[in-house]
Amino acid sequence: MFWFAVITLAIHYGYRAWAYPLHYWPLEAFMGALQQQMTDWVFNQSTWINVHLLGLPFVTEGKTIFFTNGSWIAINSSCAGDKQILQFILLLLIYPGPWKQKAWYIPVGMILMHSTNILRIVLLSLVSVWKPDWWHIAHDVFLRGMFYVVILILWIIWMERFNNHSAG
Repeated sequence: MFWFAVITLAIHYGYRAWAYPLHYWPLEAFMGALQQQMTDWVFNQSTWINVHLLGLPFVTEGKTIFFTNGSWIAINSSCAGDKQILQFILLLLIYPGPWKQKAWYIPVGMILMHSTNILRIVLLSLVSVWKPDWWHIAHDVFLRGMFYVVILILWIIWMERFNNHSAG
């Protein structure tokens, strides 16, 4: 658990140093396009769930969802989930284990991280509609923390199931 925390914090602060002052150098164009695509996916998939599964009333303008009670959610590049997916990938690449297992476990984890992000936006939509006063604590504490819980669970599964096998 100690190494999970150390590696996760190092990746978190390393990403911030790379993303903000360095503007993703030398991958600026790639990261910008990736974030735009992932932002589009998050917006489209979460609004689809809000409409077709939850029946929430709202209108959109750009990538902002305006609910009928006056609350809103803006989906921007920081909502893309790329940082959390990258954290998961780097954690698995750094941590020991068989590469044959990593070859399928990492893509499965990426899909689960993206799904967690969609769930996060959908839950924020519900909070916006039902308890808009709770939005900031839901966004900044509980639902942001949800990513780290999922990463931790995926890491525990990795450790329990695959880490004791020989590399290969």
